[in-house]
Amino acid sequence: MTTHTSGFRPGQILTRAEIHPVLGGAGYAGICPAVEKRNVLIFSDSKVGEGFGYRDGWLAENDDIGPIFTYTGVGKRGDQALAGGNRSILEHAEKGRTLHLFVAVGKVAGSDTRTHMYIGEFKVDERKPFEIRGAKDELNADRNVIVFRLRPTGLYIRREEDTLPRTTNPRSRFNRTAAKLPRAYRRQKRQRGQLSDADHVAATRDDLADDFEESSLAAGETIGQLEVSMRDATAQLMLELYNPASNTVYEPTGSAASESMAEAMAQLLLARHHLRSIAHSQPLHLMVLTPELPREDLRNLLAEHGIGVVYRNESGGFSEFEASTTTSGNTLRAFRCLDCPVPA
Repeated sequence: MTTHTSGFRPGQILTRAEIHPVLGGAGYAGICPAVEKRNVLIFSDSKVGEGFGYRDGWLAENDDIGPIFTYTGVGKRGDQALAGGNRSILEHAEKGRTLHLFVAVGKVAGSDTRTHMYIGEFKVDERKPFEIRGAKDELNADRNVIVFRLRPTGLYIRREEDTLPRTTNPRSRFNRTAAKLPRAYRRQKRQRGQLSDADHVAATRDDLADDFEESSLAAGETIGQLEVSMRDATAQLMLELYNPASNTVYEPTGSAASESMAEAMAQLLLARHHLRSIAHSQPLHLMVLTPELPREDLRNLLAEHGIGVVYRNESGGFSEFEASTTTSGNTLRAFRCLDCPVPA
């Protein structure tokens, strides 16, 4: 097996006494920033996480780019924060540090010294660096944890025992505050750099989601993230705007253009597919949230799939263009809600 640029081979079994002199860092923390060596060391131990309702590991399914290893951040009590070791993972690339992943595998024979398998070098997923999920803390209280999405950058080892089990029965978990931190992080990151056209669209999307959530809360509605465990998958479907009382999913977009509409529609259809088997007192409603009213052909396309539109109106508030399954001949139509202004 080829030696990695770290000096270790993926699959090599090591103790911390062997790891730290080569890669830097010290101690027994799960995340060890090594400033002098320009590294960040990550130590994963699923047995520890299982006591708090989570487990690190490879997603069984690759996405369109490749494999993903999910790693839960540090912090045993209360909501985990983007500080300390957690921030060192997020900022490893901009700080010029390399991310190295190790997985606990046992102990040195006849001792209590832990051993760790070197998995390889990784980087934080650029498209979606982390998710916020619900879990328990060491006092058995509900809290939010940070789950990083890590991609291998070179040679790596992927064992079956480090792969997450697929979900057999779809289930969901509502979390009132989970979606706020990722939006705040993206906003903070954009403020530190020059914005591309795609960044401007993403910024509009996040601002729209925040404003809609605040508007809904002011109207006495409850809005939050719905985390869905999908059948036969290990990835989680994160629906960041969900009203549990009305069983409505809102998918925000940064544009009313066809590309954004198609992406939002795909997410909502995926939500319908996995939520249809989860019991609820209300029928499921799907809505695209847009910064302006989409053109008519796009509204009709959404209506064909039973998806409505909520858009920012000229007064800065939100109006609804509700989809209907009523048909006239072969044409499926959308009807405006009673309080919506007439589209221009």
